Amino acid sequence: MANPIETFLIVGLGNPGPKYDKTRHNIGFEILDTLAEKWQAPAFSPKFQGLFAQLSQSGLKVLLLKPETYMNLSGRSVQEAIHFFKLNPSSQLLVISDDLDLPVAQLRLRLSGGAGGHNGLKSIIECIGTENFARLRVGIGKSDKIPTENYVLGKIPKAEQAAFEDAIKHAAEGIEAILKDGLAKAMNVINVKRGPHES
Repeated sequence: MANPIETFLIVGLGNPGPKYDKTRHNIGFEILDTLAEKWQAPAFSPKFQGLFAQLSQSGLKVLLLKPETYMNLSGRSVQEAIHFFKLNPSSQLLVISDDLDLPVAQLRLRLSGGAGGHNGLKSIIECIGTENFARLRVGIGKSDKIPTENYVLGKIPKAEQAAFEDAIKHAAEGIEAILKDGLAKAMNVINVKRGPHES
């Protein structure tokens, strides 16, 4: 039976500009860049207040979007893309974000839910008018010593780089499972507790 969901939008959250490269808050951008390279997607180009690429993957039209609005206005970019392609967020949208409440590099796929204090998710929920969309959260841990804003905008330290590289690889594989098998089945692949550097 053919998959009725012919178009799927994957949004990676982050902040634009070299200043924010390789920071914890930009893990969504990094995962999207990894997917684009893996799938040999066309170059990202400016569209929908972000950087956008479109390709075919697993029999679907896959849309990749990195909002360039800064994190707390991400919803404006996502809303434009959803309206343009007439998408149903509950079945045709995946948002990738960092998460302070998960251990470093731990992944969690959820099909709906609140913003959990994340300004990017909060903006998307406000702009598209629903919490019913899938989100892939990547744990960045938290610090008792560094203020939250400084922590999330800090560069990923060398000691954690290997763990994050593993998480990015695992996230990319999980997203491929989503496209192939659907969101619900892919949760079994993604929501597995993994030890450090476990592949």
